[in-house]
Amino acid sequence: MTVGNRRRQPSLAQLRAFAAVAEHLHFRDAAGAIGMSQPALSGAVSALEETLGVTLVERTTRKVLLSPAGERLAARAKAVLAEVGALMEEADALRAPFTGVLRLGVIPTVAPYLLPTVLGLVHDRYPRLDLQVHEEQTANLLDGLAGGRLDLLLLAVPLRVPGVTELPLFDEDFVLVTPLEHELGGRVGVPRAVLRELNLLLLDEGHCLRDQALDICREAGRAGVPATTTAAGLSTLVQLVAGGLGVTLLPRTAVRVETARSVGLLTASFAEPAPSRRVALAMRTGAARGEEYAELAVALRESMRGLPVRTVG
Repeated sequence: MTVGNRRRQPSLAQLRAFAAVAEHLHFRDAAGAIGMSQPALSGAVSALEETLGVTLVERTTRKVLLSPAGERLAARAKAVLAEVGALMEEADALRAPFTGVLRLGVIPTVAPYLLPTVLGLVHDRYPRLDLQVHEEQTANLLDGLAGGRLDLLLLAVPLRVPGVTELPLFDEDFVLVTPLEHELGGRVGVPRAVLRELNLLLLDEGHCLRDQALDICREAGRAGVPATTTAAGLSTLVQLVAGGLGVTLLPRTAVRVETARSVGLLTASFAEPAPSRRVALAMRTGAARGEEYAELAVALRESMRGLPVRTVG
């Protein structure tokens, strides 16, 4: 039977009634199992037979038998009901906060130093959250966020990107990393003006930390790119400094990890106000899980109090 050009579809109630009859082979027992009256259950099975155009059960005075078609379709009905149940369970889980998948994008100059704190927080406080981490440069992360490939970003701000909301976490100072014999090594209160003349090593293009370092140099009155030698990551950059090729700027959260790799390094701190960067979470404006992400930002600020940063927000 058709309505317009579409076949009628069986209802879930009809499928549940038939599945119960197929299991119990008794209308009264089947009706009791699913909380339906016996006449309603019998009517639902009859309606399903009409919709499908086949006889599903053979009714006798003593018992119910499945027809050959009923035998085959009973398994299909049970499979459909199982899938609907799974769908409802997943929807229930998604409605609960901090469950399901969260695809977090992180920039390379943040990931090695903050992920232990982030992962520890998620493990301890949100054990039902399936956190998936993607380390990429800022431009790729923003593309992933806009396209729905990523849900949340952890990166340096401000971004000034329409449709993206920032949830600030903390500010951190930059420190100057030098070779052992450098005259600024170990000094406190170094003026920014020294950056006008130093051979400052930078990350490759595409890293936001490179752009931040160039901004700091411009603020100090330096024109042009400080050095031609660059590196793909902070670890390589620090090793170049240890080898005497120049100096570099590190965010304070990276200092302990990176300087521990070599004994040929010293650090120097800048005079106040020291050059700094802000790190934040970023999400699509109006994201369905926006309140959840805001709560996560609060929890992250609390968990980062032991780090050499100044929490904000």
